[in-house]
Amino acid sequence: MKFAIIKTGGKQYKVAEKDKLKIEKLDVDEGKNIEFDQVLLVADGSTVEIGTPILKKKVTAKVLSQSRAKKIRVVKYKPKVRYHKVYGHRQQFTEVEIQKIG
Repeated sequence: MKFAIIKTGGKQYKVAEKDKLKIEKLDVDEGKNIEFDQVLLVADGSTVEIGTPILKKKVTAKVLSQSRAKKIRVVKYKPKVRYHKVYGHRQQFTEVEIQKIG
């Protein structure tokens, strides 16, 4: 099984072909292809290529959707001073499907 470790949005993801994953929001239209050029590792069966720090390979993915995650509630509270603040946050993300590694 061939897989790679890519870096995007300050995070690292282990991906294989046909994987769908949600990553930090990218400014790309739905249906378009995108290339990740920060590939840290590629493994194919018994061969493993490790970058120092990155490899000169690319991972191609197709953008499936641009959306927002579920709302989380954030509560600030200070005792004895009658202070409390409640607000919500919805993180934006991009859903991609990995097409090709290498």
